[in-house]
Amino acid sequence: MAERARPIPFPLGAGLLFGLGLGGFFDGIVLHQVLQWHHMLSSWYPADTIDNIRLNTLWDGLFHSATYVFVVLGLFLFWRAARLPHVTWSTPRFAGAVLVGWGLFNLVEGLIDHQILGVHHVNELAPRDRWLVWDLGFLAWGLAMVAAGTWLTARRGRPAPA
Repeated sequence: MAERARPIPFPLGAGLLFGLGLGGFFDGIVLHQVLQWHHMLSSWYPADTIDNIRLNTLWDGLFHSATYVFVVLGLFLFWRAARLPHVTWSTPRFAGAVLVGWGLFNLVEGLIDHQILGVHHVNELAPRDRWLVWDLGFLAWGLAMVAAGTWLTARRGRPAPA
């Protein structure tokens, strides 16, 4: 009698790393570059001189480099799992893991950079007395993504066909 291979669980770590990277890319591209609400060190070094803009641009680039590394590591884990037989593929689990990763990015970045270090705040173009509201909204958004992602990864559905 042939022995059945045990299914390999879906690589949640890959989804978490994708989510961390995508959360960082969204923050850096949309909030730093497109909307220009803040830069990496803009509360410490406001973007009001060429030297401060250069410094913030450098740190924005270092930040983007870190988020890029998260995505590359996620891709590596995903690729490694894709080459294994009997992996249990699941779109909801992947989407959930990405949401958890993105939400964790928001929570960690929001607590450390916005609240503890104060290197920048979500929307520094808003009146200063509204910065905390934007920061708390960012944290709430992160918490909502973690909750939704946790729910999706815990769902018991049919695995995707092989």
